[in-house]
Amino acid sequence: MGGGGRMMSEQKYATIDIGGTAIKFGLADADGRLLERDSRPTLAKEEGGEGIVRKAVEIVQQYQKRYALGAVGIDTAGIVRPGLDGEIVFAGETSFPGYSGILLGRRVSEACGIPCVVENDVNAAALGEYWQGAAKGAESVFVMTVGTGIGGCFLLHGKVWHGAGFSAGEAGFMRVHGEHRLFEETASTRSMIQEAAVSHNVSPAGLKGSTVFAWAEDGDADAVLAIEHMIDNLSEGLANICCLLNPEVIVLGGGVMAQEKYLRPRIVQRIEKLVVPAMRSGTRIEFARLGNAAGMIGNLYHLHSAGLIR
Repeated sequence: MGGGGRMMSEQKYATIDIGGTAIKFGLADADGRLLERDSRPTLAKEEGGEGIVRKAVEIVQQYQKRYALGAVGIDTAGIVRPGLDGEIVFAGETSFPGYSGILLGRRVSEACGIPCVVENDVNAAALGEYWQGAAKGAESVFVMTVGTGIGGCFLLHGKVWHGAGFSAGEAGFMRVHGEHRLFEETASTRSMIQEAAVSHNVSPAGLKGSTVFAWAEDGDADAVLAIEHMIDNLSEGLANICCLLNPEVIVLGGGVMAQEKYLRPRIVQRIEKLVVPAMRSGTRIEFARLGNAAGMIGNLYHLHSAGLIR
């Protein structure tokens, strides 16, 4: 890949995934094949929104030294207004100071001289799973990512349903159980880890979800209980999605979903109990296949949809 001179024979595309900890980025061809991949620290708290813009521009310009880039696709944490301006409508000031209000797409496009589209990170991951992953070809898809928090995206005919304020799919903020609690406070990996940490008298800061599952596989009753509580709460939210949207497929992503063998039968069993057959029989549960490349691949599908890849 690469070489001393600028390669003009085949146009390439840059894809950038901006998270709270790391910025993942890559170079791809028109078919969505990632030819190069790398990452660098986001340093959002230290360098703010302007630092993120600078890093995105630097990534694109480094590729432009070696390749003829046709366009760049970016996905990012935060609420994003779709369109070529790529406005960051909202990103929490604690984690992303000075990021809200930045026209990320316009800034990168003007600095690099090529078109740029921007999408929310979960939305982009959903597009990736629809194009090349677990939801390939489905007419209606709900993708839920389970991690420290819970994110979601609804796709209809391969298009993101953004909502009136561009925040549709934010399943983690649903109210559940009639309590004054959010869905992600009861059903996220963080909630499972916190419960397991208390029962084992250890700090949640140093405890990984994979460790809790290892304990459960070894017969640790407290670890099993923590996982079961997460599954119960998660399944309740998924049951609501089934009733509200009746999607053809629900795709579950996030690091904890690597435990598919353990989770799949239990989640499916719970949903079968919670939702009447007429409202669930047409919906299948799938687990994400693209891993942490889903967003970058989704960015390329976004470029295709915008007519920027031909």
